[in-house]
Amino acid sequence: MEIDEEFAQEIREAAESVESLPQPERGTRFYDRLRSAIRRYVDKKGSGVLGKTADFLLLVPDVFILLWRLTTDSRIANKDKVLLGSAIAYFIFPFDIIPEALMGPMGYLDDLVLGVYVLNKMLVTTDIAILREHWSGSHDVLESIQGVLYAADSLVGSNMVAKIKKMME
Repeated sequence: MEIDEEFAQEIREAAESVESLPQPERGTRFYDRLRSAIRRYVDKKGSGVLGKTADFLLLVPDVFILLWRLTTDSRIANKDKVLLGSAIAYFIFPFDIIPEALMGPMGYLDDLVLGVYVLNKMLVTTDIAILREHWSGSHDVLESIQGVLYAADSLVGSNMVAKIKKMME
């Protein structure tokens, strides 16, 4: 497995650059750095090579910032905020099932799937209008969630999806 050192360094720098910022600005700064790094990767590889995966990779920063924004919304139940915090930690911490340091941006696909499963679970107790209010993506948030859920098996494999589903129980 080839390490994408350039991308790993960008993400390390992004994480380090947010540590000294006030709490409300940290998520936005990480979002901006992550979006730039993924955009450069997709442009470098070409969406023809990555296919539909490029579209999913470009959703990663939007899902991250949505999770971040929802943690500060007083309309979100505390039990859902615990789920949101867990998903954010999964995005940020380098130790996960598909590590970004080894896989480059492709390592964010498991983070994306986990984040979307958290958002989907929240829809039971949270009005979709709240998610839409905080959404930065170009397509409707519900369409994006459904798209990732539908493609989850092909993005990360059925074993990973089964683990995520088990965590959501």
